[in-house]
Amino acid sequence: MSQHDILVLYYSRHGATRELARLIAEGVESVPGVNARLRTVPPVSTVCEASQPGVPSEGAPYVEYADLQQCIGLALGSPTRFGNMAAPMKYFWDGSSSEWLGGALIGKPACVFTSTGSMHGGQESTLLTMMLPLLHHGMMILGLPYSEPDLMSTPTGGSPYGVTHLAHADGSAPISPEEQRLAKAQGKRLAQKALKLMRP
Repeated sequence: MSQHDILVLYYSRHGATRELARLIAEGVESVPGVNARLRTVPPVSTVCEASQPGVPSEGAPYVEYADLQQCIGLALGSPTRFGNMAAPMKYFWDGSSSEWLGGALIGKPACVFTSTGSMHGGQESTLLTMMLPLLHHGMMILGLPYSEPDLMSTPTGGSPYGVTHLAHADGSAPISPEEQRLAKAQGKRLAQKALKLMRP
């Protein structure tokens, strides 16, 4: 069986969103024939002369726009920044006009995920705003159905719009068992739908 890639693209400052991405990737790879391609975006700086190394010192490689063309689906994650995605992720999508013009993502499925420091930190608005560039790119958005029982019982993160994590203000809270299961379920669902959409 040939292998197809799901792009799991995230930005993470303190590690929580990166861990959600890893769990989603685990769910993706539980589906035969699908690989998770973990990628991140570099931080942005207000100092024009500042630059990041071409290869991150740790973690996933930096994303390239070619990754959008090569994937059969996308999981997009960012920490919450005042109810919106973090600036480095927004910067990446702001530069994707060529891929938009070429239709690189049209018809491909996508899901979103986030982490925040407080219970009411804007998780759901962050998920919704991350969907907007994906809809402009013609992607098909997948949420988490309530057939996932953890959505009804989780005392921490979780949303029908996508998996979330409550990290607390200092980022100390680990991914809860409910959040772990929801992240894996979201990755698995994305991979399954991506394969079905590829079939004639």
